[in-house]
Amino acid sequence: MPIALVWFRNDLRLDDNPALRAAVEGGYQPLMVYIHAPAEEGEWPPGAASDAWRHRSLKALDDRLRARGSVLRCFHGPTQATLESIAVAVDAEAVFWNRRYEPAVEARDTIIKGALRRAGLRAESFNGSLLFEPWEVETAQGDPYRVFTPFWKRARGQWRTPRLWQAPDHFEAPEDDDAVPHGVPLEGLHLAPRRGWDHGCWERFTPGEEGAEDALSRFLQASLADYPRARDLPAVEGTSRLSPHLHFGEISVVRVAQAVIDAGMGEAGDVCLAQLGWREFAHHLLHHYPHTVDADLDPRFADFPWARPQHGVLAAWQRGRTGVPIVDAGMRELWQTGWMHNRVRMLAASYLTKHLRVHWRHGARWFWDTLVDADLANNTMGWQWVAGTGADAAPYFRVFNPVLQARRFDPDAAYISRWIPELDVLPPAHRFAPWEAPDPLLKQLRGYPHQPVVGMAEGRQAALAAYAQVRRKAEPTN
Repeated sequence: MPIALVWFRNDLRLDDNPALRAAVEGGYQPLMVYIHAPAEEGEWPPGAASDAWRHRSLKALDDRLRARGSVLRCFHGPTQATLESIAVAVDAEAVFWNRRYEPAVEARDTIIKGALRRAGLRAESFNGSLLFEPWEVETAQGDPYRVFTPFWKRARGQWRTPRLWQAPDHFEAPEDDDAVPHGVPLEGLHLAPRRGWDHGCWERFTPGEEGAEDALSRFLQASLADYPRARDLPAVEGTSRLSPHLHFGEISVVRVAQAVIDAGMGEAGDVCLAQLGWREFAHHLLHHYPHTVDADLDPRFADFPWARPQHGVLAAWQRGRTGVPIVDAGMRELWQTGWMHNRVRMLAASYLTKHLRVHWRHGARWFWDTLVDADLANNTMGWQWVAGTGADAAPYFRVFNPVLQARRFDPDAAYISRWIPELDVLPPAHRFAPWEAPDPLLKQLRGYPHQPVVGMAEGRQAALAAYAQVRRKAEPTN
């Protein structure tokens, strides 16, 4: 039986894996490989939290393969040379993989595909991570979309029920296994943290295909019906928490979308699908505007008067010490678990870019290193959306008040109290804005700032003044 290399990347699953399916249905014997080459990902190599998750996800994939008579072979890069040497060693006829859409990776993959084909190999890539390829949804004029609502309306109109695929229960081992390069042990990739700081991540997440399937099942059974309301409440488990599983491809977005549709929850299902739509929109933007990983999509903000980020202020935000409880609670949740509730992500990002007027790139870099679901498309779009410098952005002069937001979405201060136990000395009503508490109560507060780094009114006024400068520059002169 001819051999095909199946090159795993951010598609760490067997079911609904188009590359693996192409090998199986094409009559090939699949040889599963993973190549670690972070230096080939340009200015955005995976962060520490991503590496920690990937280590466990690769282990789960290898376990799943071993139960089917196969194994995942891990290698260090460079990728092209490694693929070519493995193909020569096993006399492979084909190499299959699923596409990624980060600019540096797209460019590298194009080079690799050309080189493999010139070497006489069948080299094919597939859509294994999106409902729609970024170039499949376009305006009537053939242009990319820059606003979400019309994008998603057009995309939903193109939806066709997919055929899901279940991987075989068994894979044949190579006839001469000794001749197959075995690569390095998973531990040799040095993805797992040495100091064990990641233990808090695994109290709520189980990396791997089985963990992703369990997360989807729990969401459908326990949370989907109340999703439109509960998804904004950080103190309850009202979201799917599928984002890291989707990023690492442990479950296909097609399977998730179809499961939501099949659940028949009406408005709740539509709201959930729209969240998947935002993920699609992020990849659409990244593909068509690759410069946005570091630059604003809205060119008016090229000369925006961002404040010079003082180390102490930026560190206070990173460590959950700004004195704004809802912001600090989110940043502590991130630091301890590698994840943050989406509503709180928005508030933490807004406080950094609006009240502190620190460039969104500083926040994007921190999220990139600390989130287990760090995804370049989502991270880029999300930060520019909040900062008001990207596509479909709220106007920059719309400045969220984190205190009012906390009182609305965490009315009992349950989320705040969970992550900032120092505030337990205050009644719940004063945990949203400790500086407003009477002096006798405030004096009891130990170990937490009595005043925010930047006040609500002060930060808002500075943000509006900065926006006014941009607006004046953009106005045509007579």
